[in-house]
Amino acid sequence: MDAMTERLDRLVDELRLTPGLTPHLISRVVTDACTRLPSMARAGRAARLDRLVHAESWIDAVLALIELELPMWRPCRLIYDGGEWVCSLSRHPEVPFEFDDTADGRHEVQAIAILLSFVEAKRLLTTTEQASASSVPQVAPSAAAYTFCCDNFG
Repeated sequence: MDAMTERLDRLVDELRLTPGLTPHLISRVVTDACTRLPSMARAGRAARLDRLVHAESWIDAVLALIELELPMWRPCRLIYDGGEWVCSLSRHPEVPFEFDDTADGRHEVQAIAILLSFVEAKRLLTTTEQASASSVPQVAPSAAAYTFCCDNFG
């Protein structure tokens, strides 16, 4: 297990146990899970997220975080079931839910359920990147290779 996966696992454990979001917890999520956001913050594209966190508008802040960090993912389901919120994010929201590979989060607090689905999406991406990087062996080009044309032009 790599360092990113371990950080995401610790973050999931912490989020599941927390009764509510705080600016410090959002900061931890950005530090431990976000790879794109720091460069966007330097470019001034994260100002809206900062304003939402400062105003403690947690649902809007988490949705803005998803939009900045995972632009290909969209919320496709948000329901209240048995005393907790269930949020699902998808890269293919047009696909029927039964056939889609979603990132899901569950919590009593709606914003935390959405944030847990965000962390799960990051975990899925990390796992996919690790699998694709190690599944195809890389072969160095041979020094004795020659390219020639074998078409008959006559």
